[in-house]
Amino acid sequence: MSLEEQVALIKSLIRDVPDFPKPGIVFKDITPVLQDHAAFKTCVELCAINFRHKDIDRVIGVESRGFLFGGPVALDLGCNFGIVRKKGKLPYKTVERTYDLEYGTATLEAHIDTVVPGERVLIIDDLLATGGTAKATVELMRELKAEVVGTAFLVELGFLPGRAILEEMGVEVYAPIIY
Repeated sequence: MSLEEQVALIKSLIRDVPDFPKPGIVFKDITPVLQDHAAFKTCVELCAINFRHKDIDRVIGVESRGFLFGGPVALDLGCNFGIVRKKGKLPYKTVERTYDLEYGTATLEAHIDTVVPGERVLIIDDLLATGGTAKATVELMRELKAEVVGTAFLVELGFLPGRAILEEMGVEVYAPIIY
């Protein structure tokens, strides 16, 4: 299947949910993609393929949909997996970052041993919008002394500043689907 066919398959399953989580937001629901074996497998392959030759030591999945893609991508790349969660969800010592969302604010945390200093990490999430979540995750990984090799998202909302924010931080951005 060509890249265009892969992207078309995934796009055909992403549904728009208007006014969620608040009026004026059009939520990109990836649930139907996860329910389709071929589409889900394609998502994992697309997120992994761009980073197969970049010596990734650990994939970091961002709560919660980043967990769904991050684990399989780590298996595909033959590397370790770590997570970043919303504040209050991790039981051990953490570092944290508060950031702005397109519809509010939130705080992310990582265990202090999520990465080994010097590890090369790939950050995975389902969607890149304003860049707040991704920027906070990059900052957490850098605080923990990891080298952020890149970020991968299934979907990018290209009309929002997420890519520019990450590129200003010197971080590679990959997203096969851009709206």
